[in-house]
Amino acid sequence: MQGLARREFCLVLLRRMADVRPDLVAAALPRLGATRAQAHAAHTRWQTLQHSARRGDRHAAVLGPPESTAARPWGDLELVVRQWVLPLWPTLRWEVVSGPGGQVLREQLVRGPGSPAPSGLLVWEHVLDDVAAVEGAVLEPPDVPTRDVVALPDGTRALLVWGLLQRVDRAG
Repeated sequence: MQGLARREFCLVLLRRMADVRPDLVAAALPRLGATRAQAHAAHTRWQTLQHSARRGDRHAAVLGPPESTAARPWGDLELVVRQWVLPLWPTLRWEVVSGPGGQVLREQLVRGPGSPAPSGLLVWEHVLDDVAAVEGAVLEPPDVPTRDVVALPDGTRALLVWGLLQRVDRAG
């Protein structure tokens, strides 16, 4: 197999999530009908695509045509926002925001249209926009491109990978 598909792309996302929540990743692999070896192979293929001299639009090549494409103004720029459905998170969308010339500025899981955020903060159910919408929440500068940390007013910190909530750490 030379390329990837949506199932394999989920395996790629799980690779980074395993750093934080290996328990959830281990439970997700059978839901995708995958083994750890297949997850590793998918990640290796994705890395090859990432570093290929002829990258082109790797997301469309891997995921197929987006479910939706929209222009989003940001200051003087017009950004392109594309979204795909992924089998592991059907109520969410994989969103890629690109700037002029197609440069990827942000890629993460976001809430799908018509999918309300569950109450409370639930791991693997809430996305960055849900957590950031908590009154008094402060998004901290990321130290790794795939991770976000949101400081919450009660002193807890929410850790997200690829825009998906992984855990909430209590203060002190």
